[in-house]
Amino acid sequence: MSPREKALYHQIHPLKLLTDISAEIISIYYCWQRRLLSGLLIAIVPPIVASFLIMRLVDLEPYRRSAAGAYLKRHMTPTVVAMRMLGTCVTHLGAWLRWPTLMGSGYALILFAWFHGLLPVPGRSKGDIARQDRAGTT
Repeated sequence: MSPREKALYHQIHPLKLLTDISAEIISIYYCWQRRLLSGLLIAIVPPIVASFLIMRLVDLEPYRRSAAGAYLKRHMTPTVVAMRMLGTCVTHLGAWLRWPTLMGSGYALILFAWFHGLLPVPGRSKGDIARQDRAGTT
């Protein structure tokens, strides 16, 4: 598996997801408390360490062959990853400013980025999607 594929498929490893979600929650708490350095370190360091270890040590082939892997390959573009990161920045800014609505907007952006491929698109039927998945086209 290429490094690029590892970078894609490690995102759905349970340990990576647990690390990212836990780091987000804890760092949001520290940002709310106006402890910026602690919040940033927790937001950045554990996810990077988890990514490094998973990409180096874990066989990601089962994730590539999974339905979630097929979804990632099709929908997790660099733009979508940037949207997820922007959402994280918005949640942290909302915590710093103590604006729950802004935090909610950031979380909504993160969720949209992860699940946008499941939303209905006008003019595209479920049959079209299934045929494209079988053919491996977009």
